[in-house]
Amino acid sequence: MTKFLHGVEVIEIDDGSRPITTVKSAVIGLIGTAPDSAKSIAASLTIGTPILDDCIKFTAKKAGKEGNAISLEFVYGPDFSVIVTDQHIKVTVNVSSSAVEIAAPLRSDESVSALVDVDLIGNGAGEFGVFSKIFLSGGEDESFPLKKPCVIFGSRKRAESLGKAGSLPAAIDDIFDQCGALVVVVRVENGLDEAETQSNVIEGCNAFLTAQTELGYQPRILIAPEFSQFSAVASELEAKAKRLRAITYIDCERDATYTDSMKIAKAFGERVEVLWPWVNVFDTDLKKEVSRPYSGRAAGLRARIDAEKGFWWSKSNQQIFGIVGTSEPIDWSLSDPNTTANILNENRVSTIIREGGFKHWGNRTCSTDPRWTFEQTRRTADIINDSVERNHLWAVDRNITKTYIDDVIEGVNSYLRELKTQGAIIGGECWADKELNTTSSIQKGIVYFDFDFCPPYPAEHIIFRSRLNNDYLEEVFT
Repeated sequence: MTKFLHGVEVIEIDDGSRPITTVKSAVIGLIGTAPDSAKSIAASLTIGTPILDDCIKFTAKKAGKEGNAISLEFVYGPDFSVIVTDQHIKVTVNVSSSAVEIAAPLRSDESVSALVDVDLIGNGAGEFGVFSKIFLSGGEDESFPLKKPCVIFGSRKRAESLGKAGSLPAAIDDIFDQCGALVVVVRVENGLDEAETQSNVIEGCNAFLTAQTELGYQPRILIAPEFSQFSAVASELEAKAKRLRAITYIDCERDATYTDSMKIAKAFGERVEVLWPWVNVFDTDLKKEVSRPYSGRAAGLRARIDAEKGFWWSKSNQQIFGIVGTSEPIDWSLSDPNTTANILNENRVSTIIREGGFKHWGNRTCSTDPRWTFEQTRRTADIINDSVERNHLWAVDRNITKTYIDDVIEGVNSYLRELKTQGAIIGGECWADKELNTTSSIQKGIVYFDFDFCPPYPAEHIIFRSRLNNDYLEEVFT
Protein backbone atom coordinates (compact mmCIF):
# COMPACT_ATOMS: atom_id res chain seq x y z
CA MET A 1 0.00 0.00 0.00
CA THR A 2 1.38 3.44 -0.92
CA LYS A 3 -1.23 5.58 0.78
CA PHE A 4 -2.59 5.92 4.30
CA LEU A 5 -6.31 5.32 4.76
CA HIS A 6 -8.27 5.10 7.95
CA GLY A 7 -11.44 3.58 6.46
CA VAL A 8 -12.69 1.14 3.84
CA GLU A 9 -11.57 0.80 0.24
CA VAL A 10 -12.84 -1.33 -2.65
CA ILE A 11 -10.39 -2.56 -5.29
CA GLU A 12 -11.97 -3.94 -8.46
CA ILE A 13 -10.40 -7.18 -9.76
CA ASP A 14 -10.70 -7.53 -13.55
CA ASP A 15 -9.67 -11.18 -13.83
CA GLY A 16 -12.02 -13.99 -14.86
CA SER A 17 -13.30 -15.58 -18.06
CA ARG A 18 -15.67 -13.76 -20.42
CA PRO A 19 -18.77 -15.21 -22.10
CA ILE A 20 -18.57 -15.69 -25.86
CA THR A 21 -21.46 -14.55 -28.03
CA THR A 22 -22.12 -16.27 -31.36
CA VAL A 23 -21.81 -13.94 -34.34
CA LYS A 24 -24.79 -13.45 -36.65
CA SER A 25 -24.85 -16.26 -39.18
CA ALA A 26 -27.86 -15.36 -41.36
CA VAL A 27 -26.63 -12.08 -42.87
CA ILE A 28 -27.13 -12.14 -46.64
CA GLY A 29 -24.81 -10.13 -48.88
CA LEU A 30 -26.66 -9.17 -52.08
CA ILE A 31 -25.19 -7.26 -55.02
CA GLY A 32 -26.90 -6.11 -58.21
CA THR A 33 -28.48 -3.23 -60.11
CA ALA A 34 -31.40 -0.91 -59.39
CA PRO A 35 -31.39 2.08 -61.78
CA ASP A 36 -34.67 3.47 -60.35
CA SER A 37 -33.38 3.52 -56.77
CA ALA A 38 -34.54 6.58 -54.81
CA LYS A 39 -32.16 9.50 -55.23
CA SER A 40 -31.09 11.97 -52.58
CA ILE A 41 -33.47 14.87 -51.82
CA ALA A 42 -32.36 18.42 -51.16
CA ALA A 43 -33.58 20.15 -48.01
CA SER A 44 -35.72 23.24 -48.57
CA LEU A 45 -37.58 26.02 -46.81
CA THR A 46 -40.38 28.23 -48.16
CA ILE A 47 -40.99 31.53 -46.36
CA GLY A 48 -44.12 33.60 -47.02
CA THR A 49 -47.44 32.76 -48.66
CA PRO A 50 -48.62 32.88 -52.29
CA ILE A 51 -51.68 34.87 -51.25
CA LEU A 52 -49.51 37.79 -50.08
CA ASP A 53 -47.09 37.31 -52.99
CA ASP A 54 -44.11 37.31 -50.60
CA CYS A 55 -42.84 33.74 -51.09
CA ILE A 56 -39.17 32.89 -51.32
CA LYS A 57 -37.99 29.28 -51.52
CA PHE A 58 -34.54 28.29 -50.28
CA THR A 59 -33.15 24.94 -51.49
CA ALA A 60 -29.93 23.38 -50.24
CA LYS A 61 -27.24 23.38 -52.88
CA LYS A 62 -26.19 19.88 -51.90
CA ALA A 63 -28.82 17.17 -51.75
CA GLY A 64 -29.01 14.97 -48.68
CA LYS A 65 -29.52 15.22 -44.93
CA GLU A 66 -26.66 17.70 -44.57
CA GLY A 67 -28.96 20.40 -45.91
CA ASN A 68 -31.22 20.06 -42.87
CA ALA A 69 -28.49 21.77 -40.83
CA ILE A 70 -28.78 25.02 -42.85
CA SER A 71 -30.72 27.78 -41.09
CA LEU A 72 -31.98 31.25 -41.97
CA GLU A 73 -32.84 34.28 -39.85
CA PHE A 74 -34.40 37.60 -40.97
CA VAL A 75 -34.29 40.72 -38.80
CA TYR A 76 -35.21 44.36 -39.37
CA GLY A 77 -32.51 47.00 -39.68
CA PRO A 78 -31.73 50.28 -41.43
CA ASP A 79 -29.55 48.69 -44.11
CA PHE A 80 -29.68 45.43 -46.00
CA SER A 81 -26.89 43.04 -44.99
CA VAL A 82 -26.05 39.34 -45.05
CA ILE A 83 -23.87 37.46 -42.56
CA VAL A 84 -23.10 33.78 -43.15
CA THR A 85 -21.64 31.85 -40.22
CA ASP A 86 -20.97 28.17 -40.94
CA GLN A 87 -24.43 27.06 -42.12
CA HIS A 88 -26.44 29.92 -40.65
CA ILE A 89 -27.58 32.81 -42.87
CA LYS A 90 -28.60 36.00 -41.07
CA VAL A 91 -30.26 38.66 -43.23
CA THR A 92 -31.04 42.22 -42.16
CA VAL A 93 -33.88 43.83 -44.21
CA ASN A 94 -35.77 47.10 -44.26
CA VAL A 95 -39.30 47.20 -42.88
CA SER A 96 -40.85 47.80 -46.28
CA SER A 97 -38.65 45.47 -48.35
CA SER A 98 -40.50 43.26 -50.83
CA ALA A 99 -39.66 39.62 -51.51
CA VAL A 100 -38.25 40.43 -54.93
CA GLU A 101 -35.99 43.14 -53.45
CA ILE A 102 -34.57 40.61 -50.97
CA ALA A 103 -34.20 37.66 -53.33
CA ALA A 104 -32.04 39.47 -55.89
CA PRO A 105 -29.13 40.43 -53.57
CA LEU A 106 -29.27 37.03 -51.86
CA ARG A 107 -28.76 35.29 -55.22
CA SER A 108 -25.75 37.46 -55.97
CA ASP A 109 -24.12 36.83 -52.59
CA GLU A 110 -21.44 34.13 -53.08
CA SER A 111 -21.51 32.90 -49.49
CA VAL A 112 -25.30 32.44 -49.68
CA SER A 113 -25.30 30.81 -53.12
CA ALA A 114 -22.67 28.34 -51.88
CA LEU A 115 -25.26 27.01 -49.41
CA VAL A 116 -28.67 27.48 -51.05
CA ASP A 117 -30.52 28.33 -54.24
CA VAL A 118 -32.93 31.26 -53.87
CA ASP A 119 -36.14 31.23 -55.94
CA LEU A 120 -39.15 33.52 -55.97
CA ILE A 121 -42.59 31.95 -55.97
CA GLY A 122 -44.83 34.37 -57.85
CA ASN A 123 -43.87 37.99 -58.58
CA GLY A 124 -42.57 38.69 -55.08
CA ALA A 125 -44.21 42.10 -54.87
CA GLY A 126 -45.50 41.52 -51.36
CA GLU A 127 -43.78 42.95 -48.31
CA PHE A 128 -41.38 40.42 -46.74
CA GLY A 129 -41.54 39.93 -42.98
CA VAL A 130 -38.92 38.87 -40.44
CA PHE A 131 -38.42 35.41 -38.96
CA SER A 132 -36.41 33.95 -36.13
CA LYS A 133 -33.98 31.13 -36.83
CA ILE A 134 -35.58 28.45 -39.06
CA PHE A 135 -33.92 25.31 -40.42
CA LEU A 136 -34.33 23.83 -43.87
CA SER A 137 -35.99 20.40 -43.77
CA GLY A 138 -36.87 17.37 -45.90
CA GLY A 139 -33.32 16.56 -46.95
CA GLU A 140 -32.77 12.83 -47.49
CA ASP A 141 -29.64 10.93 -48.43
CA GLU A 142 -29.69 8.54 -51.37
CA SER A 143 -31.24 5.31 -50.10
CA PHE A 144 -28.75 3.01 -51.82
CA PRO A 145 -25.64 4.89 -52.97
CA LEU A 146 -23.52 3.14 -55.59
CA LYS A 147 -20.96 0.60 -54.34
CA LYS A 148 -21.78 1.27 -50.70
CA PRO A 149 -23.10 -1.40 -48.32
CA CYS A 150 -26.61 -0.64 -47.05
CA VAL A 151 -28.77 -2.74 -44.77
CA ILE A 152 -32.39 -3.85 -45.08
CA PHE A 153 -33.79 -5.36 -41.89
CA GLY A 154 -36.35 -7.67 -43.44
CA SER A 155 -38.54 -4.74 -44.46
CA ARG A 156 -40.32 -4.73 -47.82
CA LYS A 157 -41.15 -1.07 -47.16
CA ARG A 158 -37.48 -0.19 -47.00
CA ALA A 159 -36.85 -2.25 -50.13
CA GLU A 160 -39.38 -0.15 -52.09
CA SER A 161 -36.70 2.54 -52.35
CA LEU A 162 -34.90 0.28 -54.82
CA GLY A 163 -37.64 0.84 -57.39
CA LYS A 164 -38.70 -1.96 -59.73
CA ALA A 165 -36.01 -2.03 -62.41
CA GLY A 166 -32.75 -3.97 -62.29
CA SER A 167 -31.81 -7.18 -60.50
CA LEU A 168 -32.05 -6.08 -56.85
CA PRO A 169 -35.83 -5.57 -56.40
CA ALA A 170 -36.70 -9.06 -57.67
CA ALA A 171 -33.86 -10.62 -55.66
CA ILE A 172 -35.13 -8.98 -52.47
CA ASP A 173 -38.57 -10.40 -53.19
CA ASP A 174 -37.01 -13.85 -53.68
CA ILE A 175 -35.33 -13.60 -50.28
CA PHE A 176 -38.30 -12.16 -48.39
CA ASP A 177 -40.58 -14.89 -49.71
CA GLN A 178 -38.57 -17.21 -47.44
CA CYS A 179 -38.16 -15.01 -44.36
CA GLY A 180 -37.61 -11.43 -43.22
CA ALA A 181 -33.84 -11.70 -43.50
CA LEU A 182 -31.16 -9.15 -42.70
CA VAL A 183 -29.70 -8.20 -46.08
CA VAL A 184 -26.57 -6.15 -46.81
CA VAL A 185 -27.32 -4.63 -50.22
CA VAL A 186 -24.70 -3.28 -52.62
CA ARG A 187 -26.05 -1.41 -55.64
CA VAL A 188 -23.93 -1.01 -58.77
CA GLU A 189 -24.50 0.94 -61.95
CA ASN A 190 -25.78 -0.54 -65.20
CA GLY A 191 -22.98 -0.46 -67.75
CA LEU A 192 -23.21 0.43 -71.41
CA ASP A 193 -23.04 -3.30 -72.16
CA GLU A 194 -23.11 -6.62 -70.33
CA ALA A 195 -19.33 -6.73 -69.88
CA GLU A 196 -19.24 -3.31 -68.23
CA THR A 197 -22.09 -4.23 -65.89
CA GLN A 198 -20.25 -7.41 -64.88
CA SER A 199 -17.17 -5.31 -64.22
CA ASN A 200 -19.22 -3.02 -61.98
CA VAL A 201 -20.56 -6.02 -60.06
CA ILE A 202 -17.06 -7.43 -59.56
CA GLU A 203 -15.74 -4.08 -58.34
CA GLY A 204 -18.79 -3.57 -56.13
CA CYS A 205 -18.11 -6.85 -54.28
CA ASN A 206 -15.39 -4.98 -52.37
CA ALA A 207 -18.19 -3.27 -50.44
CA PHE A 208 -18.94 -6.58 -48.71
CA LEU A 209 -15.56 -6.30 -47.00
CA THR A 210 -16.41 -2.93 -45.43
CA ALA A 211 -19.94 -3.85 -44.28
CA GLN A 212 -18.79 -4.88 -40.79
CA THR A 213 -17.04 -1.54 -40.25
CA GLU A 214 -19.73 0.65 -41.80
CA LEU A 215 -22.89 -1.22 -40.74
CA GLY A 216 -21.86 -3.59 -37.95
CA TYR A 217 -22.91 -6.66 -39.96
CA GLN A 218 -20.67 -9.12 -41.81
CA PRO A 219 -22.28 -10.89 -44.78
CA ARG A 220 -22.20 -14.69 -44.42
CA ILE A 221 -24.21 -15.71 -47.49
CA LEU A 222 -23.11 -13.99 -50.72
CA ILE A 223 -25.31 -13.89 -53.83
CA ALA A 224 -25.52 -12.01 -57.12
CA PRO A 225 -28.72 -13.18 -58.86
CA GLU A 226 -28.66 -12.60 -62.65
CA PHE A 227 -24.86 -12.21 -62.52
CA SER A 228 -23.39 -15.18 -60.62
CA GLN A 229 -23.80 -17.43 -63.69
CA PHE A 230 -20.88 -15.54 -65.24
CA SER A 231 -17.58 -17.18 -64.26
CA ALA A 232 -15.79 -13.91 -63.51
CA VAL A 233 -18.50 -12.79 -61.06
CA ALA A 234 -18.70 -16.26 -59.50
CA SER A 235 -14.95 -16.32 -58.96
CA GLU A 236 -15.06 -12.92 -57.30
CA LEU A 237 -17.86 -14.03 -54.98
CA GLU A 238 -15.79 -17.07 -54.01
CA ALA A 239 -12.77 -14.87 -53.27
CA LYS A 240 -14.83 -12.54 -51.07
CA ALA A 241 -16.45 -15.53 -49.32
CA LYS A 242 -12.97 -16.75 -48.38
CA ARG A 243 -12.06 -13.41 -46.80
CA LEU A 244 -15.38 -13.08 -44.99
CA ARG A 245 -15.65 -16.69 -43.78
CA ALA A 246 -18.83 -16.87 -45.83
CA ILE A 247 -20.52 -19.19 -48.31
CA THR A 248 -21.72 -18.19 -51.78
CA TYR A 249 -24.50 -19.61 -53.95
CA ILE A 250 -23.78 -19.68 -57.68
CA ASP A 251 -26.42 -19.94 -60.41
CA CYS A 252 -25.97 -21.55 -63.80
CA GLU A 253 -27.06 -20.00 -67.09
CA ARG A 254 -30.83 -20.08 -67.69
CA ASP A 255 -30.43 -22.55 -70.57
CA ALA A 256 -27.64 -24.62 -68.96
CA THR A 257 -28.15 -28.39 -68.89
CA TYR A 258 -27.64 -30.45 -65.76
CA THR A 259 -24.34 -31.73 -67.20
CA ASP A 260 -23.23 -28.11 -67.68
CA SER A 261 -23.85 -27.48 -63.99
CA MET A 262 -21.66 -30.43 -63.02
CA LYS A 263 -18.79 -28.99 -65.09
CA ILE A 264 -19.23 -25.62 -63.37
CA ALA A 265 -18.99 -27.24 -59.92
CA LYS A 266 -15.52 -28.58 -60.78
CA ALA A 267 -14.19 -25.01 -61.00
CA PHE A 268 -14.91 -24.08 -57.38
CA GLY A 269 -14.12 -25.08 -53.82
CA GLU A 270 -15.46 -25.41 -50.31
CA ARG A 271 -17.17 -22.00 -50.08
CA VAL A 272 -19.31 -22.38 -53.20
CA GLU A 273 -22.60 -24.21 -53.66
CA VAL A 274 -23.71 -24.51 -57.29
CA LEU A 275 -27.47 -24.41 -57.95
CA TRP A 276 -29.41 -25.84 -60.91
CA PRO A 277 -31.91 -25.06 -62.44
CA TRP A 278 -33.72 -21.69 -62.26
CA VAL A 279 -37.15 -21.44 -60.63
CA ASN A 280 -40.50 -20.32 -62.04
CA VAL A 281 -42.42 -17.66 -60.14
CA PHE A 282 -45.54 -15.65 -60.89
CA ASP A 283 -44.80 -12.01 -61.70
CA THR A 284 -47.72 -9.87 -60.51
CA ASP A 285 -46.65 -6.91 -62.65
CA LEU A 286 -46.33 -8.91 -65.87
CA LYS A 287 -49.23 -11.16 -64.82
CA LYS A 288 -47.46 -14.31 -65.97
CA GLU A 289 -44.89 -16.88 -64.89
CA VAL A 290 -41.23 -15.94 -65.30
CA SER A 291 -37.96 -17.76 -64.62
CA ARG A 292 -35.70 -16.50 -61.85
CA PRO A 293 -32.20 -17.49 -60.67
CA TYR A 294 -32.53 -19.77 -57.66
CA SER A 295 -29.75 -18.17 -55.56
CA GLY A 296 -31.98 -15.49 -53.99
CA ARG A 297 -34.48 -18.00 -52.64
CA ALA A 298 -31.69 -20.37 -51.59
CA ALA A 299 -30.12 -17.57 -49.55
CA GLY A 300 -33.48 -16.72 -47.99
CA LEU A 301 -34.00 -20.39 -47.18
CA ARG A 302 -30.57 -20.58 -45.54
CA ALA A 303 -31.40 -17.53 -43.41
CA ARG A 304 -34.75 -19.06 -42.45
CA ILE A 305 -33.20 -22.36 -41.36
CA ASP A 306 -30.57 -20.46 -39.36
CA ALA A 307 -33.33 -18.60 -37.54
CA GLU A 308 -35.67 -21.55 -37.01
CA LYS A 309 -33.23 -24.40 -36.37
CA GLY A 310 -29.66 -23.09 -36.23
CA PHE A 311 -26.67 -22.53 -38.47
CA TRP A 312 -25.61 -26.14 -37.89
CA TRP A 313 -28.70 -27.52 -39.66
CA SER A 314 -28.79 -28.51 -43.32
CA LYS A 315 -31.17 -26.61 -45.59
CA SER A 316 -31.65 -29.71 -47.73
CA ASN A 317 -35.11 -31.33 -47.64
CA GLN A 318 -36.59 -28.00 -46.50
CA GLN A 319 -39.46 -26.31 -48.33
CA ILE A 320 -38.93 -23.38 -50.67
CA PHE A 321 -41.74 -20.83 -50.65
CA GLY A 322 -43.15 -18.76 -53.50
CA ILE A 323 -42.24 -20.84 -56.55
CA VAL A 324 -44.59 -22.60 -58.97
CA GLY A 325 -42.07 -24.84 -60.69
CA THR A 326 -38.56 -25.18 -62.09
CA SER A 327 -37.24 -24.04 -65.45
CA GLU A 328 -36.16 -27.63 -66.22
CA PRO A 329 -37.87 -30.88 -65.17
CA ILE A 330 -35.99 -32.81 -62.47
CA ASP A 331 -36.67 -36.49 -61.97
CA TRP A 332 -36.16 -37.85 -58.47
CA SER A 333 -36.83 -40.94 -56.42
CA LEU A 334 -35.94 -41.53 -52.79
CA SER A 335 -34.15 -44.83 -53.48
CA ASP A 336 -33.04 -44.60 -57.12
CA PRO A 337 -29.39 -43.51 -57.54
CA ASN A 338 -29.82 -42.92 -61.28
CA THR A 339 -32.21 -39.96 -61.12
CA THR A 340 -31.17 -36.50 -62.27
CA ALA A 341 -31.43 -35.11 -58.73
CA ASN A 342 -29.16 -37.79 -57.30
CA ILE A 343 -26.59 -37.51 -60.08
CA LEU A 344 -26.48 -33.74 -59.52
CA ASN A 345 -25.93 -34.16 -55.78
CA GLU A 346 -23.25 -36.77 -56.39
CA ASN A 347 -21.43 -34.23 -58.56
CA ARG A 348 -21.73 -31.46 -55.94
CA VAL A 349 -24.68 -29.57 -57.45
CA SER A 350 -27.79 -28.74 -55.41
CA THR A 351 -31.22 -28.85 -57.01
CA ILE A 352 -34.96 -28.84 -56.24
CA ILE A 353 -37.37 -31.73 -55.85
CA ARG A 354 -41.16 -31.75 -55.58
CA GLU A 355 -42.38 -33.91 -52.74
CA GLY A 356 -44.81 -32.35 -50.28
CA GLY A 357 -43.99 -28.98 -51.85
CA PHE A 358 -40.85 -27.78 -53.60
CA LYS A 359 -37.78 -28.59 -51.52
CA HIS A 360 -34.08 -27.82 -51.70
CA TRP A 361 -32.17 -31.03 -52.36
CA GLY A 362 -28.45 -31.13 -51.72
CA ASN A 363 -25.94 -30.60 -48.89
CA ARG A 364 -22.65 -30.33 -50.67
CA THR A 365 -20.19 -27.60 -51.48
CA CYS A 366 -17.87 -27.90 -54.47
CA SER A 367 -14.99 -29.04 -52.22
CA THR A 368 -13.02 -32.18 -53.04
CA ASP A 369 -11.72 -32.24 -49.44
CA PRO A 370 -13.88 -34.69 -47.46
CA ARG A 371 -13.67 -32.49 -44.36
CA TRP A 372 -15.59 -29.69 -46.08
CA THR A 373 -18.02 -31.74 -48.16
CA PHE A 374 -21.09 -30.42 -46.38
CA GLU A 375 -22.13 -26.77 -46.42
CA GLN A 376 -23.30 -26.88 -42.81
CA THR A 377 -19.88 -28.18 -41.67
CA ARG A 378 -18.09 -25.32 -43.40
CA ARG A 379 -20.49 -22.77 -41.93
CA THR A 380 -20.35 -24.27 -38.43
CA ALA A 381 -16.56 -23.99 -38.43
CA ASP A 382 -16.75 -20.41 -39.73
CA ILE A 383 -19.26 -19.27 -37.11
CA ILE A 384 -17.41 -20.89 -34.20
CA ASN A 385 -13.99 -19.63 -35.32
CA ASP A 386 -15.26 -16.09 -35.85
CA SER A 387 -17.14 -16.06 -32.55
CA VAL A 388 -14.07 -17.15 -30.58
CA GLU A 389 -11.87 -14.66 -32.41
CA ARG A 390 -14.12 -11.61 -32.07
CA ASN A 391 -14.89 -12.17 -28.41
CA HIS A 392 -11.26 -12.05 -27.31
CA LEU A 393 -10.39 -8.42 -27.90
CA TRP A 394 -10.39 -8.14 -24.10
CA ALA A 395 -7.52 -10.65 -23.98
CA VAL A 396 -5.18 -8.67 -26.24
CA ASP A 397 -2.22 -6.93 -24.50
CA ARG A 398 -2.94 -8.42 -21.07
CA ASN A 399 -0.10 -9.91 -19.05
CA ILE A 400 0.47 -13.59 -19.80
CA THR A 401 0.03 -15.26 -16.42
CA LYS A 402 -1.37 -18.57 -15.24
CA THR A 403 -4.61 -16.81 -14.31
CA TYR A 404 -4.76 -15.28 -17.81
CA ILE A 405 -4.28 -18.69 -19.47
CA ASP A 406 -6.94 -20.29 -17.26
CA ASP A 407 -9.43 -17.47 -17.94
CA VAL A 408 -9.14 -17.77 -21.71
CA ILE A 409 -9.37 -21.57 -21.67
CA GLU A 410 -12.39 -21.56 -19.37
CA GLY A 411 -14.16 -18.94 -21.51
CA VAL A 412 -13.76 -21.02 -24.68
CA ASN A 413 -14.66 -24.29 -22.95
CA SER A 414 -17.79 -22.70 -21.51
CA TYR A 415 -18.79 -21.59 -25.02
CA LEU A 416 -18.16 -25.06 -26.46
CA ARG A 417 -20.29 -26.61 -23.70
CA GLU A 418 -23.08 -24.17 -24.57
CA LEU A 419 -22.87 -25.14 -28.26
CA LYS A 420 -23.00 -28.81 -27.30
CA THR A 421 -26.13 -28.22 -25.24
CA GLN A 422 -27.75 -26.47 -28.20
CA GLY A 423 -26.85 -29.36 -30.51
CA ALA A 424 -24.53 -27.23 -32.64
CA ILE A 425 -21.57 -29.55 -31.94
CA ILE A 426 -21.10 -33.08 -30.63
CA GLY A 427 -18.30 -31.95 -28.34
CA GLY A 428 -15.23 -29.74 -28.09
CA GLU A 429 -12.37 -28.64 -25.86
CA CYS A 430 -9.82 -25.81 -25.51
CA TRP A 431 -6.30 -26.15 -24.07
CA ALA A 432 -2.89 -24.43 -24.08
CA ASP A 433 -0.14 -26.59 -25.59
CA LYS A 434 3.02 -26.41 -23.45
CA GLU A 435 5.24 -27.34 -26.40
CA LEU A 436 4.03 -24.31 -28.37
CA ASN A 437 3.98 -21.87 -25.45
CA THR A 438 7.73 -21.80 -24.95
CA THR A 439 9.66 -19.22 -22.95
CA SER A 440 10.82 -17.74 -26.25
CA SER A 441 7.29 -17.31 -27.67
CA ILE A 442 5.95 -15.79 -24.45
CA GLN A 443 8.86 -13.33 -24.38
CA LYS A 444 7.75 -12.22 -27.86
CA GLY A 445 4.20 -11.67 -26.59
CA ILE A 446 2.84 -14.72 -28.43
CA VAL A 447 0.53 -17.17 -26.68
CA TYR A 448 -1.12 -20.22 -28.24
CA PHE A 449 -4.52 -21.75 -27.49
CA ASP A 450 -5.81 -24.85 -29.26
CA PHE A 451 -9.43 -25.91 -29.44
CA ASP A 452 -11.27 -28.61 -31.31
CA PHE A 453 -14.90 -29.49 -31.95
CA CYS A 454 -16.97 -32.06 -33.79
CA PRO A 455 -19.97 -30.78 -35.80
CA PRO A 456 -23.09 -32.86 -36.45
CA TYR A 457 -23.31 -34.31 -39.96
CA PRO A 458 -26.49 -34.66 -42.06
CA ALA A 459 -28.03 -38.10 -42.52
CA GLU A 460 -27.62 -37.89 -46.28
CA HIS A 461 -27.73 -41.64 -46.93
CA ILE A 462 -29.96 -43.85 -44.76
CA ILE A 463 -29.62 -47.62 -45.21
CA PHE A 464 -32.20 -50.13 -44.01
CA ARG A 465 -30.93 -53.72 -44.17
CA SER A 466 -33.82 -56.02 -45.05
CA ARG A 467 -33.85 -59.80 -44.49
CA LEU A 468 -36.32 -62.54 -45.33
CA ASN A 469 -36.73 -64.69 -42.20
CA ASN A 470 -38.93 -67.80 -42.42
CA ASP A 471 -38.54 -68.54 -38.72
CA TYR A 472 -41.61 -66.41 -38.13
CA LEU A 473 -43.71 -69.13 -39.75
CA GLU A 474 -43.68 -70.91 -36.39
CA GLU A 475 -46.07 -68.28 -35.13
CA VAL A 476 -48.79 -69.64 -37.43
CA PHE A 477 -49.18 -72.66 -35.14
CA THR A 478 -48.65 -70.91 -31.86
